[in-house]
Amino acid sequence: MTRGLRRRLTSYGDQDFSLFLRKAFIKAMGYSDDALERPIIGIANTYSDYNPCHGNVMQLIEAAKRGIMLAGGMPMVFPTISIHESFAAPTSMFLRNLMAMETEEMVRAQPMDAVVLIGGCDKTIPAQVMAAASSEVPAIILPTGPMETGHHRGERLGACTDCRRLWGQYRAGQLDEAELGEINGRLASSVGTCTVMGTASTMACLVEAMGLALPMSGSAPATSAERIRIAEETGRVAVAMAEAGVTTAEVLTPAALRNGLAVLQALGGSTNAVVHLAAIYGRLGRRLDMDELDALGRAVPVLVDLKPSGVAYMGEFHAAGGVPRLLSELTDVVDLKAPLAFGGTLGDCVASLPPRYEHQIIRSRDNPVSADGALAVLSGNLAPRGAVIKHSAADPKLQVHEGRAIVFDSVRDMTERLDDETLGIAADDVLVLRNAGPRGAPGMPEAGYIPIPRYLARQGVKDMVRISDARMSGTAFGTVILHVMPESAAGGPLAAVKTGDRIRLDVPARRIELLIEPEELERRMAALPAPAPSPARGYARLYDQHVLQADEGADFDFLTGQPHG
Repeated sequence: MTRGLRRRLTSYGDQDFSLFLRKAFIKAMGYSDDALERPIIGIANTYSDYNPCHGNVMQLIEAAKRGIMLAGGMPMVFPTISIHESFAAPTSMFLRNLMAMETEEMVRAQPMDAVVLIGGCDKTIPAQVMAAASSEVPAIILPTGPMETGHHRGERLGACTDCRRLWGQYRAGQLDEAELGEINGRLASSVGTCTVMGTASTMACLVEAMGLALPMSGSAPATSAERIRIAEETGRVAVAMAEAGVTTAEVLTPAALRNGLAVLQALGGSTNAVVHLAAIYGRLGRRLDMDELDALGRAVPVLVDLKPSGVAYMGEFHAAGGVPRLLSELTDVVDLKAPLAFGGTLGDCVASLPPRYEHQIIRSRDNPVSADGALAVLSGNLAPRGAVIKHSAADPKLQVHEGRAIVFDSVRDMTERLDDETLGIAADDVLVLRNAGPRGAPGMPEAGYIPIPRYLARQGVKDMVRISDARMSGTAFGTVILHVMPESAAGGPLAAVKTGDRIRLDVPARRIELLIEPEELERRMAALPAPAPSPARGYARLYDQHVLQADEGADFDFLTGQPHG
């Protein structure tokens, strides 16, 4: 295989001239011939002033470059799209596939023998793994790490579970605007990703568990010296990866992917991870088995006592031993022979653990946070292809429930009418949001965490059954059924629900049912309006015409299948 600057030569009809020209131009940057003969390790720069989750990226780049040069390689930094959850409209998920495409093509187009992919905020690591799974270039993920916690009037705060909890108190009239303003400056107290087991932390831990990132890289704080050392070591091992030539597709064996599903359940991880893992499966020409995910949820308890399923924050999880320590409690479930991108097996990470002194944050199997795993997969006439609930963060009293449906036809409709007291919404009603899936919104926004109507919140109501084809933040909590498949905009049964219908939820039985006769459901389905026309141009049109459903990862149909060169 050609390596270094000779890799992926620009086509001028004369390969020797292509190399001559490439060297001539890169020497304008001051590189010597000796430097240009080294293995080239690309470093994806996802820094952006819009992305505080990536506020430490420049430090990580410098450390990774140091590690690469210490190992005899030549680092080459290149920019890619950077997506922040709160700064991307209509939603960051809408842009995930675009980031994956751009990252894949930039890795493929430019000469590099291996690549370090630096990411953190919710959709960036999934996009990078999707790109790596479709590429022949060996890749290693370097997460940016979780932020520090803040404090307010003697209470410890962390984004973003506490963001939602305190906003709920504000809607309920328990906090005034002055105090809310104080809190606003203390929730995100440093750069880095959310410091609870939200999507960013979940995905960082999962790539570590699946062998695509160094041990402890999923949890080391963004501001810590350890994070910088991990970056240096990531650069060092990337040089060895360039020599070994093992691709991400070769690392992500069926065993490694199943390990990811098991660890997701034990972490109390984000429902968003299901969509992202499905997309990664799809890039490998496979399909995530929702039944297997649910079966692992019954077999693997939640062992990590972090918000929103527990009480602590990522700093404690890291101090308790992080992913390797969690794996040590799952040795009968995970396959420790699964390979690591940088050499060795997952078992090596467990074997090197120091003695254990802490037992509260990462629990033993006989003392779980929750006896069942984090996530359950529901089915029924309302969700023929499934739906997902994070029942570890839901009210146990609502997990078997029947109530009257209150239907909102879009995110905008919900926003405009949710607090309207004339709707007469009661605490035992079921709030239904539709047209918020991959195509319908578009982009499957995190709108599934439907707020409690303001007047009910002021009466002390903290949870209700909520159903949608949307997603919700991994930092959120409550009895929220998500990813109803197929989505409304694709003709799923959610489109046929009417306000006043009865809906029955039975999480232990894994059922979600619209309580109408089959003939009536069939009649309503036949009467559904035609789908909305595609947008006129640009990425929005591409997205609308090619996005898949949530159980297929909401990737583009033309990006799935076996990796290619």
